[in-house]
Amino acid sequence: MHHANFYYGHAHILARYCRLEDPVHPPRIKGYLQHGWNIGDGLAPGVPFAHGNKLFVWSEQTRRRAWSQGRRNVIVTGAPFAYLLELERGPEDNSTAEPNAGGPVRTNPEDDGREGTLFYPFHGWEGQQVFGDHQRLIDEVRSVESGPVTVCLYWNEYRTRRIRRTYEKAGFRVICHGYRGFWWRDHDRDFLVRQLAELRRHERVVSNRLCTAVFYGLLAGCDAAVYGDPMILENADQGFGGEIRLHAQWPELYGYETDRATCHQLARYELGADVVASPEELRQHLGWQAPLEGASHVQ
Repeated sequence: MHHANFYYGHAHILARYCRLEDPVHPPRIKGYLQHGWNIGDGLAPGVPFAHGNKLFVWSEQTRRRAWSQGRRNVIVTGAPFAYLLELERGPEDNSTAEPNAGGPVRTNPEDDGREGTLFYPFHGWEGQQVFGDHQRLIDEVRSVESGPVTVCLYWNEYRTRRIRRTYEKAGFRVICHGYRGFWWRDHDRDFLVRQLAELRRHERVVSNRLCTAVFYGLLAGCDAAVYGDPMILENADQGFGGEIRLHAQWPELYGYETDRATCHQLARYELGADVVASPEELRQHLGWQAPLEGASHVQ
């Protein structure tokens, strides 16, 4: 299996959803699974990919972009996080409202236990670091957010004591969801489980760049906003438009206050929440059982 398929416990979540006998040790996925929201073809820049393999992407929009880049055999499955919500349904997910009515219905917002803001500063990883003024971000978040603030640092920044201490000294609660995993080692299959639990305890999710966590928060019932200095990613690939395109294509998510219903619908589309497959269909897509007789071809 491609090592990126294990990131954030994705393969384990899908194995649980597919009701496999041993979801702790998922079998090989026959293809490459998109592991984060991006504005490209679903593949991370520079990721080794064997031509001809299946590419499992989160949305129809991503499938079309992949097709335009010459990718074939691309299948829209939806994000593993959308499958996790099917497995870990919360009170707001049991509403009888129409799925396109603007998001999980919080019938008693004051009594549902949510409080404050979960802030995700833009992060780097092993191969690229982020440069910017964290104190400037702290000052802006303080000026905008009225309730308690939890800062979730990616493992890369959390392990950097200088950055972690900057947020701790500001009086914020500072957490980390865990380590993503790399080259089949140190994978944390409960990463997204912890992330979902944190999102469900907060009213708002905020970041200084439009990113995966913002869409996850929306799907989990948070309000969302993107504001502040987006910082600079070392040697960033601008092939798909970068920060300029993010603002141009998803303006609804930018600013201190956004429209919840509109943004939630965007999250459902970007994460493929309305195209989640049945366990039987997903097993067939991932190669976890023989194709069903007479099954239609999927491009």
